[in-house]
Amino acid sequence: MSDDINKTEVMEDDSHTVYETSLSAIADEFKLEKIYAPEGWEERKIISRDVNRPGLALSGFFDCFDKRRIELIGKAEHEYMEVFSTEERIKKYETLFARDIPAIIITWGQPVLPGMLEAAQKYGTPIFRTVESTTDTHYALISYLNVELAPRITRHGVLVEVYGEGVLILGDSGIGKSETAIELVKRGHRLIADDAVELKRVSSKTIVGSAPEVLRHFTELRGIGIVDVRRTFGIGAVKETERVNMVLKLEHWDKDKFYDRIGLETQTTNILGIEIATTTIPVSSGRNLAVIIEVAAMNNKQRRLGYNTAEHFTQRLNDFMLNGKGSFLP
Repeated sequence: MSDDINKTEVMEDDSHTVYETSLSAIADEFKLEKIYAPEGWEERKIISRDVNRPGLALSGFFDCFDKRRIELIGKAEHEYMEVFSTEERIKKYETLFARDIPAIIITWGQPVLPGMLEAAQKYGTPIFRTVESTTDTHYALISYLNVELAPRITRHGVLVEVYGEGVLILGDSGIGKSETAIELVKRGHRLIADDAVELKRVSSKTIVGSAPEVLRHFTELRGIGIVDVRRTFGIGAVKETERVNMVLKLEHWDKDKFYDRIGLETQTTNILGIEIATTTIPVSSGRNLAVIIEVAAMNNKQRRLGYNTAEHFTQRLNDFMLNGKGSFLP
């Protein structure tokens, strides 16, 4: 049997979509002290996932300057500007603020140097301050923006956490995705999203799934209606977000279709440019989907940790046939 990788459907967002977050959301998330907040600052939109330290810009070099980025003033920038007179500082700050930057964040709890506030008021540039270090603020802010501004798509399906694996369950409406998710919750696993799953690419290797706010913690069971999973099964039965480690595609059993019985063939689904391991599970009466998904999740975790059961079994089978000896026992 071949060991080729079969790529299934491709899930892509609209490449022209620009995602944004508000400056007020960032200020609340990082508990920033407001030094100067011009009218309407709360509605300012941040669209860049990068953050800048404006040392070169303050020295007059703007050839590679991106005005969409939040600017961090650390100890180096602070001490550099301290050597100038107030008039010279105002000119340098004005040159920076005139670029219509979204905001300034001063780190380490440093004082505002004379001249900065005057320039900020002239151009309406918000100034915030944090006691955190520049490095910590820089990485935390980029991590936050990578999630908030990540490319995303919404797909019909169910996302559950099974033995620490984020399992995205796809399939036609009515095939049993929600019922299987409830069975998994009863067996001690956690529900992230049902019906609509919002998928975000937060890094070059990671897809994170969550539920839209209005649907969070709810599921629908035909014949029963809407069920609040958090209140029914407890807070431990739900989770806000989860990394997608594998995709399970449920489909009605087709007796004329060949289904992989060993596991050597590797299928993947391209989600926002990242290949996610995929398994197709035929659904028929009498099959316990919850148990099958548990085994699929454990098997996928073993593969991620470097152990492939199908390859190990095939190697043992080949050794047995070639050498005429050996055992199938461990």
